[in-house]
Amino acid sequence: MSELFQNDLRLMSILSNLTYCNPFEPERIEYERAALREKFVPEDEIAWSRTTQWLEADRPNVVSLTEAANQLVDRIRAALLDGHELNDETARHYEDAVTYVLYYRYFASLVGSQESVSSRQAKKTWKSFRTDFDYYMELPGRPALHSQTPGHMFACLDQVRRAFRHIFHFILGESQPAARLRAEVWQSIFTHNMRRYRRTLFAKMSDVATLITGPSGTGKELVARAIGLSQYVAFDTDREAFAGKVDDAFIALNLSALSPTLIESELFGHRKGSFTGAVSDRAGWLEQCPPWGAVFLDEIGELDLAIQVKLLRVVQSRAYTRLGETEERPFVGKLITATNRDLGDEMASGQFRRDLYYRLCSDHIQTPSLHDQLTDRPQALSGLIQLLAQRIAGDEADSIAQEAEQWISNSMPADYNWPGNIRELEQCVRNLMIRNCYQPYQTPKKEDSTPVHLSWLKAAEKRQWTAEELVSKYVTWVYAAEGTYEGTANRVGLDRRTVKSKIDSELLKAIETGA
Repeated sequence: MSELFQNDLRLMSILSNLTYCNPFEPERIEYERAALREKFVPEDEIAWSRTTQWLEADRPNVVSLTEAANQLVDRIRAALLDGHELNDETARHYEDAVTYVLYYRYFASLVGSQESVSSRQAKKTWKSFRTDFDYYMELPGRPALHSQTPGHMFACLDQVRRAFRHIFHFILGESQPAARLRAEVWQSIFTHNMRRYRRTLFAKMSDVATLITGPSGTGKELVARAIGLSQYVAFDTDREAFAGKVDDAFIALNLSALSPTLIESELFGHRKGSFTGAVSDRAGWLEQCPPWGAVFLDEIGELDLAIQVKLLRVVQSRAYTRLGETEERPFVGKLITATNRDLGDEMASGQFRRDLYYRLCSDHIQTPSLHDQLTDRPQALSGLIQLLAQRIAGDEADSIAQEAEQWISNSMPADYNWPGNIRELEQCVRNLMIRNCYQPYQTPKKEDSTPVHLSWLKAAEKRQWTAEELVSKYVTWVYAAEGTYEGTANRVGLDRRTVKSKIDSELLKAIETGA
């Protein structure tokens, strides 16, 4: 076999790995380096992240790889038509390289667009996609070279597009913690073995609940949206249309904002007359959720124990009943929950059921604080400010970001830990855009309401007295109760003269007046 063809097989093997690797892990960049060799453009990144320098589609390495991949599959196809044979491994690599080419030819350019492509656009894209699929995979006079149907590949690549869109564009940060978070969200959608996911698990992942924990303001809902809007949606090749749209398939419910009765009604639905105000039958969110959708329960740590029992049944059996009914209904979507509470503490105090926790935590994601991100990479603050300014101000982003970064550098403490996390940083940028200043929230100091005659005890708990002072305070307190030096001496085990010398007149006056 020629040297050129050997090099083609090497590149084809690398493209196979690129097609099924997690794009948000460092290995993605290492595969690019191996594939491009001297043409590789170094990037100051440990893994892919959205930066102000470029977006995913116009990265120099992606542009070079896409061009090389297109040329490669054309050469391999020509070689196959000339009589070259592929063994099982290289045939799989060829299919993977074609998959890579078709993704960048038809889907990568749509990453920045809406959730669902229009019916007209999907039909148009499908026709061209199917033509190219057959061109590369159905060679004249040879067995088919594909292991998956064209409709399934089309659906999988559109799912990749949606997942990449939500992770790359909305889960921001150039630090190690942020990179790990993006990689974990990708795994939550496709698992760590994407080949296995494509083969069978695409139809099983809605059965797995996802639990998201982390401090307030760290983007737990963005993570939930990325997962919920990236579920597999089948493509019907006869109708030339997807089974449904994902735009309205993410249903979010903030449990802390609703009463238990209203939560039950919203979640499970109700029958007319099942409670005061139930004037008609109503389908709950579990019922409204399609197979490719997700129900997101935020602040799950605040859920009433009685409803926890009912939710446990949903997770266990994928079934529920409306309020006021006995008929079981199936839940066909995915359940995603989130909380900023320590569920370990909640379980220890009896406020959260252990059996429910162990049903929810099969897929657990922890969102990092902004402080953790900046501790890992202080310069990440600049990139976050720029990206947030783009989201807030559009065309004026550059000037606003520059002003914000300068003000923060000059006016904020260097060790400020951003307790409100990304949400606080975003509001900081908004404040600076409007008023050119930002005042971090400070918890008001509570005035000590302890009466003076008892404040000495509080100070003693804090170990603020010397031994001499503590004896004086205690003797005075006992004297106020006994009324005589002799009685006090007998109570505290000191002689009368020592007791007299230890009396604190100011404390005694406070005790006597109840001040």
